Amino acid sequence: MVGPGARGRPLVLRAFEPPATPWAAGHRGVDLAAGAGASVRAAAAGEVAFAGPVGGVPVVVVALTGGLRTTYEPVRAAVAVGAAVEAGDRVGEVAVGRLPHCPEVCVHWGLLRGDVYLDPLTLLPPVLRRAGPSRLLPVAGAGGGGKGVSGRKG
Repeated sequence: MVGPGARGRPLVLRAFEPPATPWAAGHRGVDLAAGAGASVRAAAAGEVAFAGPVGGVPVVVVALTGGLRTTYEPVRAAVAVGAAVEAGDRVGEVAVGRLPHCPEVCVHWGLLRGDVYLDPLTLLPPVLRRAGPSRLLPVAGAGGGGKGVSGRKG
């Protein structure tokens, strides 16, 4: 999905909030701002493991290497179960309507290893996870031996 955020990133409406215990309350994924009909793209390469309704909500699941799975909902599948997808390939589109826990239309993006939910944003390269402005850091060997530049003439 291309969104209104920095560098075209979708805006995160709600972050991952892992539950204290497997049965406790939490938010097992992230909610991304998206309009109905927007394309949804695979976060990583894998194989479509499931595409269909769960509790009346259309869901796409992509099995990744290392026993990981990504989930996307509410997403109408544009791929068949068993299809290989690369990172960035279109897997479906955002279904009309909204999830009960989102104040607006969103995509709930999840990441699992077995039955354990993980933060799906960890799949993104660090440059895409960074929300703030760029920061310049001292370069090792420049100025004061990597400790920064003092600004003094000497």
